[in-house]
Amino acid sequence: MNVSRITLLTLITILTVSFFAFDLQSYLTLETLKSQQSAISVYRSNHPVLALAIYGLIYIAVTGLSLPGAAIMTLAGGAVFGLIGGTLIVSFASSIGATLAFLAARFVFRDAVKARFGERLQTIETGVAKQGALYLFTLRLVPVVPFFVINLAMGLTPLKTMTFYWVSQAGMLAGTLVYVNAGTQLGQLDSLAGIFSPGLLGAFALLGIFPLLANKIIDSLQANKIYANWLKPARFDNNIVVIGAGSGGLVTSYLAAAVKAKVTLIEKHNMGGDCLNTGCVPSKALIRSAKLLAEMRNASELGIAKVTVEVDFAEVMNRVQAVIKAIEPHDSVKRYADLGVEVVKGEARLVSPWAVQITTDGNQRIITTRSIVIAAGARPVVPAIPGIETIDFLTSDTVWELRELPKRLLVLGGGPIGCELAQCFARLGSQVIQIERLPRLLSREDTDVSELVMAKFRQEGIEVLVDHSVKQFSSANGEQILLATHQGSEVRIPFDKVLLALGRVANTQGYGLEALGVELAPNGTVAINDFQQTNYPNIFACGDVAGPFQFTHIAAHQAWYATVNALFGSLKKFRTDYSVIPWATFIDPEVARVGINEQEAKAHKIAYELSTFHFEDLDRAITDNVAQGFVKVLTQTGKDRILGVTIVGDHAGDLLAEFVLAMKHNIGLNKLLNTIHIYPTMAEANKYVAGVWKRKHAPRSLLAWLGHFHAWRRG
Repeated sequence: MNVSRITLLTLITILTVSFFAFDLQSYLTLETLKSQQSAISVYRSNHPVLALAIYGLIYIAVTGLSLPGAAIMTLAGGAVFGLIGGTLIVSFASSIGATLAFLAARFVFRDAVKARFGERLQTIETGVAKQGALYLFTLRLVPVVPFFVINLAMGLTPLKTMTFYWVSQAGMLAGTLVYVNAGTQLGQLDSLAGIFSPGLLGAFALLGIFPLLANKIIDSLQANKIYANWLKPARFDNNIVVIGAGSGGLVTSYLAAAVKAKVTLIEKHNMGGDCLNTGCVPSKALIRSAKLLAEMRNASELGIAKVTVEVDFAEVMNRVQAVIKAIEPHDSVKRYADLGVEVVKGEARLVSPWAVQITTDGNQRIITTRSIVIAAGARPVVPAIPGIETIDFLTSDTVWELRELPKRLLVLGGGPIGCELAQCFARLGSQVIQIERLPRLLSREDTDVSELVMAKFRQEGIEVLVDHSVKQFSSANGEQILLATHQGSEVRIPFDKVLLALGRVANTQGYGLEALGVELAPNGTVAINDFQQTNYPNIFACGDVAGPFQFTHIAAHQAWYATVNALFGSLKKFRTDYSVIPWATFIDPEVARVGINEQEAKAHKIAYELSTFHFEDLDRAITDNVAQGFVKVLTQTGKDRILGVTIVGDHAGDLLAEFVLAMKHNIGLNKLLNTIHIYPTMAEANKYVAGVWKRKHAPRSLLAWLGHFHAWRRG
């Protein structure tokens, strides 16, 4: 806390302590006000302006310092200045004082609270950013919520100061009128409880509900407006139509059928989407083959003197396709048809918010539906690099068609896809050059993670070129060349094949979103709210087409919310829970993470403690010759609550599961430490990192006393 914050906090403390030390609260009682009413009225008659100024300043001080007595001050306003005058001065003075308390709380405490509870406050801050004015107005209308609590709590949120002021003034006006009016009848009051009747309290409760009802009405009006140009069917063929049979679409269809809804799933390409056909499954199959090759080449490290390795790249790629074929039945038309899903191979087009046109082999039909779930996935980014049209480039969609190993493979991109495929092809025998415009690979991970990965890649023969910006493709003397810039100099990089691994862009065109006016987010995904809804309340989106995370398991996670809200949202809606999101990059060593890492904690000014355990100290890692990497846990300062975990090492994605469970169910490191882990396993690393945390928090004074105790016992 800096000097100015300490100074302000000290001043507030001195003023508050003085208020109670000098028993000033005794002047802010109903009895004192009634006994001094005549004298105050005389002073007000003789000095009207000064009386008004003094009253206003005292009121601002009481509310600004959150002192008890605001209710008595409001009664005094009615007794001394009348209904109109009292209401005006109290309305402005209370709003100014509340705003001062709001600003003081923000200045003194907001940074500290964010540092300590930043991750847990994210949902609240998002809600306040969207509908803070409505929340505040509702709270101001309900007098059972102490005003000073609202002032201080709102100061910890991102609500704008002017919004806080005018909403407070409007929201407190009803209560101000009641108290000021009661003040005009001061002689008839025996206690503050006499101000409120059951009827009046009921009226305030209704006032508190009113903004929420108004919000519902506004939502309904907006929905009516967006549906105004469309004719809603009197009845529907379906409960849900799903567009896209990737992870999100399959899970949506499965869940809808499981609760006996009528669901149609439309897919124009292959069942299983990117994950099965061009993403997770083929890449992991290729990684397995490449890893075996690396292990065989390093067999001497395990005491095996000589291993002869011969790579048949075409057979490796054929095995990849065989793996896809083996998993296909899990996502097949037959399986989902048996589950009760109508599966249609064809092209879908939204022709209204409740109607989808399906084109199959030139034949068209239209089905009506109460809800639509868009799960159209994403595709690789192909940037507009000069000369790219002259290059027969590869993407993560087309690389699986290769049957001849590229001699020199250029990989553009240092993210997870680029890193996984770069290492695979290097291990299979390609000369791999990996280009990244940022200073390091895997830039979303911590620097120590990136450095370990880059060192491993270079050790395996990958030429890692960071801080390189792609300029253009060209050819010379029958050779393909990439021109790039590095630290102001031009670099010429010859290659045989180039793999574009520069991210993925949502599939939002070609199936009617434009004609309906379905809104897109700035990053090109379908814009959704917290319930997976688009700007059409009955049209939902999940998976890569919606973001914000492009992972198969997140698509399935979102699909649950999209399905439940689509089927039962009129009764109860559920916000998508992004509180614990795990992911992994399946290079060797694997990189897996859940929650925040160090660079994110620092960027958001979240205080944390760091506990790290290195696999070089783990028995099983040593026996398996995989003693590289670490488990790194960020915890709340002074506590064992887990904020985030990064694991770099063999089977990191599997090891992370224990921490995902712990974070989801608020299990701290103490309980992990007290859980039995099988010896010898890689999972013991999770227990040992908890031990690292425990040693840092060992009770030093108690241990010292125990040392003396045992010395005494020895005599």
